[in-house]
Amino acid sequence: MRALLLTDVGPQFDAAFSVPEVNPGEALLRVRCAGICATDLQLWDGYKGGFRGILGHEFVADVAAAPGNETWIGRRVVGEINVGCGHCDLCRRGGGKHCRRRSSVGIINHHGAFSDYVTLPVVNLHLVPDNVDDESAVFVEPLAAALQLLEQIQLRPTDRVYVLGDGRLGLLVAQVLAQTVAEVTALGRNDNKLAILSERNISTRRVDQAEVLDVLLAQPADVVVEVTGSPDGFVTGLNLVRPGGILAQKTTLAAKIPEFDLNRIVVDEITLIGSRCGPFEPALRLLSAGKVAVKPLINARYPLEEGVAALHHARRKGVLKVLIDVNK
Repeated sequence: MRALLLTDVGPQFDAAFSVPEVNPGEALLRVRCAGICATDLQLWDGYKGGFRGILGHEFVADVAAAPGNETWIGRRVVGEINVGCGHCDLCRRGGGKHCRRRSSVGIINHHGAFSDYVTLPVVNLHLVPDNVDDESAVFVEPLAAALQLLEQIQLRPTDRVYVLGDGRLGLLVAQVLAQTVAEVTALGRNDNKLAILSERNISTRRVDQAEVLDVLLAQPADVVVEVTGSPDGFVTGLNLVRPGGILAQKTTLAAKIPEFDLNRIVVDEITLIGSRCGPFEPALRLLSAGKVAVKPLINARYPLEEGVAALHHARRKGVLKVLIDVNK
């Protein structure tokens, strides 16, 4: 099969990679379309200590085989990317995505979806509604990550919320949180990106203008969601949250964040929350109902054979989502 691999010399296309074997309880998925995520680019830079293998974890696929679960064959699906061991205390308590022996599609010890085929346990699969097309279904995984914030934070009508970052995930987070009762403002540096939110009547501000940042610092938020994808984002987020407020971190990086004064968190009694993968079914419902705009985030599409070029395109400044059409 064809595959886009991360190797010791960077991303490489392989036209003759072995089709993965399907173990009991798993499904063999024929990938239709996949999306390049900031995490893919961070893995290229050394995140997770040097992943080697097929990249890609945002995808939509058809079930090609499912031994013992044949009713799944031919169904169009998306899949949760974390596979726990199933036996440890965390897995038994429903925390498999945090299993210390887990694999994660295209991230940790599991080949990803920038390929003709990928495997996943059947329990990880979710059917895609007929009215959700492939290019929208690719966004289920990051949209679920945005929805995870609502699992972790109870927002109140009086809350002021800043979403710091106007990248791929930041635009999804802002759209999800704007559907709550809280006052949500997206903070970014790119007018074209912020316009996607403005067109949906979501408040936006440019944070690269000193006078605007000064106003925001004087009006700290109850909740700040940091999703800049930058090492500097954490400190900026810390400055923008009020004493007693919540700073939620979405950014994952190969680089380390700059030094900061830990006393700020203690003295100002700031709650620091890490937030990662989230629920797929609510994400599918939002897409099916048309309540989140994802297609304006798509900047380019490439065939799998041009996957290396697609990754380079995704690294360009100002680019949001680049898709890889696997089945074309």
